[in-house]
Amino acid sequence: MSVAAIIPARFASTRFPGKPLADICGKPMIQHVYERVSRSTSVTRVIVATDDERIRSAVIGFGGEVMMTRADHPTGTDRLAEVAAQLDAAIIVNVQGDEPLIEPRMIDLATAPLLADDTIPMGTLKTAILDEEEFTNPNVVKVVTDRDGFALYFSRAAIPFQRDAAADAASKVGLTRGFKHIGLYVYRRDFLLKFPTLSATPLEQLEKLEQLRALENGYRIRVVETRDTSWGVDAPEDLARVRKILGAG
Repeated sequence: MSVAAIIPARFASTRFPGKPLADICGKPMIQHVYERVSRSTSVTRVIVATDDERIRSAVIGFGGEVMMTRADHPTGTDRLAEVAAQLDAAIIVNVQGDEPLIEPRMIDLATAPLLADDTIPMGTLKTAILDEEEFTNPNVVKVVTDRDGFALYFSRAAIPFQRDAAADAASKVGLTRGFKHIGLYVYRRDFLLKFPTLSATPLEQLEKLEQLRALENGYRIRVVETRDTSWGVDAPEDLARVRKILGAG
């Protein structure tokens, strides 16, 4: 079963214009992402999706594959779907273009359930939260799952809420408080093409979390636990940390 990874990359950004082309140890950030995704054993094709000629030229320059998209997409998922409609891959992986430290094995973990079970429409990742500050930070999205690993809910709130003092005390000695959602998504192609046609849902609009649209419409999301995490680049100040990590490697 073929798996295509699509990396949406926009030049325009309120917080960090030109982010995909930011230099990291002599390479544009988008090249680091592309090369890491290419090392995934489950991915058979890697494509950068962009609406900007400068990004297109950079990708062609390092030998990558790129497809131009419309500039008016409201979300990255819509951009993803435009490219996916032109592919024959059964499974589509969405890797953000600002994840230059993404571990290839994270992609393999996320794709495995969909490769094994063709009834699963969508998958993603989670990792344990041990830090109290991270658990309560609304910028860190949390996820709770059922016993079979399917998402029950995603939230910016601290979930699950730990009512008893004993649970709170246990978390302070290194036990897991909850799970952080890692924003790497895997879609069955047919579902990805359908997703943008679904109307935005109430919880999605409240939490500003697009994946809730799938849950509110009754679609299952398989969530796989990983010990890995990835440091994304949201603002220029994040570059120093990423450069230090890559430089040390």
